Amino acid sequence: MFSKISRYRKLAEIVTIDAKGRRVESKDLRLLPDVSGTFSHIIEGNDRLDHLAYKYYKQPRKWWRICDANPDFMSPSALLGKDPLVTTQIPLSVANPFVQPPWAELQLQITKLIGVKDLRIEEEVTMVEEEQVINGTTVTVNVPQYTRALVIVHNEINLKPEALVEAITSILTNAGYTNDVEIGRPQPVGRVGKKIIIPPNTVG
Repeated sequence: MFSKISRYRKLAEIVTIDAKGRRVESKDLRLLPDVSGTFSHIIEGNDRLDHLAYKYYKQPRKWWRICDANPDFMSPSALLGKDPLVTTQIPLSVANPFVQPPWAELQLQITKLIGVKDLRIEEEVTMVEEEQVINGTTVTVNVPQYTRALVIVHNEINLKPEALVEAITSILTNAGYTNDVEIGRPQPVGRVGKKIIIPPNTVG
């Protein structure tokens, strides 16, 4: 029996064969419907989907409507950024702007770690004004300023951000970059402050 607000109530009845060869009655697969909404919610740290469903629909069990409207996330926990798979940004600063960190070696070794799912390198260059003395004259010149970071998606159960910093330190040391590259404080890249779609509370 399904409640009147169940997303499975209207699905067709089918007969399937279980692992023991028995014929059992069940519901057909539920395909993800096309859902849209013009209203969005900004995620807060203490958000729960059932609380959001009550806030917007007065029915906490309709949390699945919000999931349907945000199909890029594989689970309700991922939608709110509360699953074990997290993203950590680790800044890397280099005293000499013309020295490149050993990106290839970092990528090769870090992706081998148990728990690491993805890694990308962020590198931005901005031109900033700086006063320099050239031939005894102080002039203002534009010099490049680099912002570099590793952005790592990992399972926090297997691999904490502190362990990632230790691994990066070891890789840089073995590559001879001990004094050239400084590792910054790991920063979580979470879902707090991001938008999710709140669809209309349609019938059914």
